[in-house]
Amino acid sequence: MSNSQPTNWRPGRSSSDPAREVVFETLLAVLENDAYANLELPKAIRRARLNKQDAAYATNLCYGTLRLQGRWDAIIAEGTAGRDLASIDLPVLILLRMGAHQLLELQTPPHAAIYETVKLARNILGSGASGFVNAVLRRVSERSLAQWQRILKERSANGSSLSFISTWYSHPEWIVRVLARSLLENGRSKKDILSVLKSDNTPADVALVAREITIDDLQADIKRGKMHSERGKLVDSAVLLSGGDPHRVFAVQDLKAGVQDEGSQLVARTLAMAPLDGPDKLWLDMCAGPGGKTATLAAIAAQRGARIHANEPHEHRLDLVTEAVAPWDDIVDLRLGDGREVGDLEPESYDRILVDAPCTGIGALRRRPEARWRKSAGDAVDLTKLQGELLESSWKALRIGGVVAYSTCSPHLSETHEIIDAFLGEHADAELLDTPAIAEKEALIGDLGTNGHLQLWPDLHYSDAMYMALLRKIG
Repeated sequence: MSNSQPTNWRPGRSSSDPAREVVFETLLAVLENDAYANLELPKAIRRARLNKQDAAYATNLCYGTLRLQGRWDAIIAEGTAGRDLASIDLPVLILLRMGAHQLLELQTPPHAAIYETVKLARNILGSGASGFVNAVLRRVSERSLAQWQRILKERSANGSSLSFISTWYSHPEWIVRVLARSLLENGRSKKDILSVLKSDNTPADVALVAREITIDDLQADIKRGKMHSERGKLVDSAVLLSGGDPHRVFAVQDLKAGVQDEGSQLVARTLAMAPLDGPDKLWLDMCAGPGGKTATLAAIAAQRGARIHANEPHEHRLDLVTEAVAPWDDIVDLRLGDGREVGDLEPESYDRILVDAPCTGIGALRRRPEARWRKSAGDAVDLTKLQGELLESSWKALRIGGVVAYSTCSPHLSETHEIIDAFLGEHADAELLDTPAIAEKEALIGDLGTNGHLQLWPDLHYSDAMYMALLRKIG
């Protein structure tokens, strides 16, 4: 028998941990192809057939790595002796971030975190990449999280505290500035910025809204599915799901309940309960996709004998609205089109109008961990023109005595206070209602805003940082 070995033989190597492999695949899709983690990760988990425990671990590692990417990049740069991270191939950088998160945030034993990450690097990228990953992660593991915090703080001593805060709490500097300004304008201390940033880095509970079911029955339904829940913290229409897939809940499948942040629930309920003069029969949701607020409004409108028109400019999002409002399709009419046209097409036609305007979305960073890295300071400038035009159109479509709710999932002043202040300066027939006071009648928590503007915060209200202003048209 010949002692020669065929050239295609290679040394045996153990397979990668499936959960970590799922995380790597997801992060690569998010960062290379602009995929959304909340859509990509569940698909990857299903493909890999992860069990419940591994799926939970993958979710924690994936979202955590994305949220704290800025912090890990600063530490990785120290571990590579200041090497420009742009010179590191993206797949390698992703593995380094995953390893740093395991070592410093999840406190995985160093031998396990490094071994599993290096093995993944070797199996996917080859021995050259795995050697580099091994060397960098060993340097990262030499210090505790507190020690790395001190080092990074010292590095920023010649710069500003803004630089350190931005790095350590993993938010672009422009977002930190925007949030700090908004805190002051909305009656909070600038020092509260750390509390807000920490909340952005804390996973949000999945909130369900009870629309055609009682809270007790919804919780019983969740319990039957072997999942746990608790009552909402901001509104009494909410149930918070403690782990598990909300789409396994029968009430969600039957559209008696839906997945909706508590802040969004409060916005819809506050518009529905705002005082107006005259009839209350026809409501408009001007930017309806994906349909959560429309459905919450429809459940209320059905009890009040009102009808809803739902407008959405994007066909795929209108399909989502159609699905969300199916239980109330007898009172909801849909339109595919630009909301900026509605005012000219249907002047003075509506009693209540919701303008849930497209925005930077920086109020929802808890739920969309990749969003902070995709936004830029210039995005708000581009959006404010559209936001103003949508508000103008809604005003034309509103009858005298009716109410418009302008809302955004952003606390950015240029998208919130400044839009409303400019509008009030140009419209003598517009009256800013005391939006926080009206909302407090629907809320379980007070301190919802100042000077007529409602502004929610994740650290105070357990919701996305929703903004809302109610405007009544006076004769």
